[in-house]
Amino acid sequence: MFLAFLWAGSEKLLSPIVDLARMWPWTGDLPPPIVRTLGVIDLLGGIGVLLPDLTRIKPRLTTAAAVGCVLLQLCAMIFHISRGEAEDLPVNLVFLALLVFILWGRRRTSAMARPPSDSGERP
Repeated sequence: MFLAFLWAGSEKLLSPIVDLARMWPWTGDLPPPIVRTLGVIDLLGGIGVLLPDLTRIKPRLTTAAAVGCVLLQLCAMIFHISRGEAEDLPVNLVFLALLVFILWGRRRTSAMARPPSDSGERP
């Protein structure tokens, strides 16, 4: 997931719009600042899904980044449907499924990391 977002973000940030439009036609129809902003969002989302959990520094940010990436994928799906680009949806659906899996895994990890609740018994 991290590598996919890193690749997509770096392509949107660094590639000329003409080259991007050959790969992703929609990028040629949007103003370049929007395409570049989407590249930054992709990069930050990919980094956010991996780095906090990997470094154990504020691992809850992994969940926040995954939720943000889910919203990004939902918006991308709506955008592609509105443009009649249903053939682009499988990529978004795969990303969405992987992000939901990350969220599910984070929920399970968080539940396992919590201390057991007090049963009310006192020594």
